Amino acid sequence: MSAVLDHHDAHGHDHDHHAPTGWRRWVFATNHKDIGTLYLLFAFTMLMVGGLLALGIRAELFQPGLQLVNPELFNQLTTMHGLIMVFGAIMPAFVGFANWMIPLQIGASDMAFARMNNLSFWLMIPAALMLVGSFFMPGGAPAAGWTLYAPLTLQMGPSMDAGIFAMHILGASSIMGSINIIVTILNMRAPGMTLMKMPMFVWTWLITAYLLIAVMPVLAGAITMTLTDRHFGTSFFNPAGGGDPVMYQHIFWFFGHPEVYIMILPAFGIVSQVVPAFARKKLFGYASMVYATGSIAILSFVVWAHHMFTTGMPVTGQLFFMYSTMLIAVPTGVKIFNWIATMWKGSMTFETPMLWAVGFIFVFTMGGFTGLILSVAPIDIQMQDTYYVVAHFHYVLVAGSLFAMFAGIYYWLPKWTGVMYSETRGKIHFWWSMISFNVTFFPMHFLGLAGMPRRYADYPMQFADFNMVASIGAFFFGFAQVYFFLAVVVPAMRGKGEKAVQKPWEGAEGLEWEVPSPAPFHTFENPPKLDATATKVIG
Repeated sequence: MSAVLDHHDAHGHDHDHHAPTGWRRWVFATNHKDIGTLYLLFAFTMLMVGGLLALGIRAELFQPGLQLVNPELFNQLTTMHGLIMVFGAIMPAFVGFANWMIPLQIGASDMAFARMNNLSFWLMIPAALMLVGSFFMPGGAPAAGWTLYAPLTLQMGPSMDAGIFAMHILGASSIMGSINIIVTILNMRAPGMTLMKMPMFVWTWLITAYLLIAVMPVLAGAITMTLTDRHFGTSFFNPAGGGDPVMYQHIFWFFGHPEVYIMILPAFGIVSQVVPAFARKKLFGYASMVYATGSIAILSFVVWAHHMFTTGMPVTGQLFFMYSTMLIAVPTGVKIFNWIATMWKGSMTFETPMLWAVGFIFVFTMGGFTGLILSVAPIDIQMQDTYYVVAHFHYVLVAGSLFAMFAGIYYWLPKWTGVMYSETRGKIHFWWSMISFNVTFFPMHFLGLAGMPRRYADYPMQFADFNMVASIGAFFFGFAQVYFFLAVVVPAMRGKGEKAVQKPWEGAEGLEWEVPSPAPFHTFENPPKLDATATKVIG
């Protein structure tokens, strides 16, 4: 995943711009490629940590009864698994993609604010250490669920404060990263690349960055109110002082629902790059894809209370949130239709990136359908807080965000490292992950329909078989990601494998394929002159 460590010969300008070497290159990194690499490696590390916690959860649920952990530790595992995966793995990984690819795709020499870029990465390290370290504080890690609902958060030990502080730092990092991305995209595009000629990945990140700036302060407000309730005698969420715990839910989900789209829009962008490349066709309905992305972003602000159908909301409110949630299915459906139309009658080949992209479309669509089912208030009231919901959001976040990331990694890895990954190993990783993912999460739909509540460390006998199947699948899925790192990432970082050509994929379009593989340390020092489609450099 690293840019190849010696770029001196890769580019005409490099004789007077030697890449710094050793630890200084990474600690003081201001180059967008190096910072992108740091983000991706950090995200993968956190994916492994969050995955270990998930395996702890599944090991406990392998059979009925309390086997390995007590209920209190079980709740800590579920809470920290959620927080680490959302804020430590998925979001930083997409920021890593943004850092690597946006300047290359728009013909910019780097990100707009290089030093701020460095700061926004290094802020994540103390925040991650604080989150993970909370397990070793008195009373253990926060155990209020990843949503940090009051009044549980008002009763937690000191680790809750560490968690709140870590979330603030991660939020500041996200906001700085977003400002950087917006300024880069709006001000540093190569002449001739109008907004409607930008690659879809750049578009999805532009919209995502605006979403982040809009909602991270809302989360900051909610957890700061929690902090003052805990230590400074306020009663925002404490009923004993006239506060309202349900108000916390409103504030949290006003952040939380756009956050869901923050985690999926860049995935849509990656899939919109990969599918046309391997169908060897232009993306069908580019403009409608852009408008659909914008529509999803706007609608994401008006649907937050569909997470709260069981809080005693008036029927009028339930109807509004039910219909507005269903409405979001329209622009999302537009995207899925456009990807399928792009593949239709294309001359398709199924290299590893395309397998991941098609796998994404299939499994994300299933997750979308279960979301549509949960948008129906009467059904949601039955399904609320059951494993059906767990199945739904893992289908859209694991099979959504994570599978799209794998598509992007395999697609751009030759450009990042200068070597081709092994196609056989990539396909083993894909099928191993795809099968074990479905073995893990598909049975959870049935567990939820049968009434098994989430976040319980124990369960009655009738849920035993499906839980055992899910636990076995989870361990296989976890090992598949270890295999990916050892068999695909490590050889690529060491430069082992056949040398990648400048454009390894026949149907790929975009400026990133106009520079050598690996991408030189400095690219596009002078803005490239673009052809009419803004995908190729003239001369």
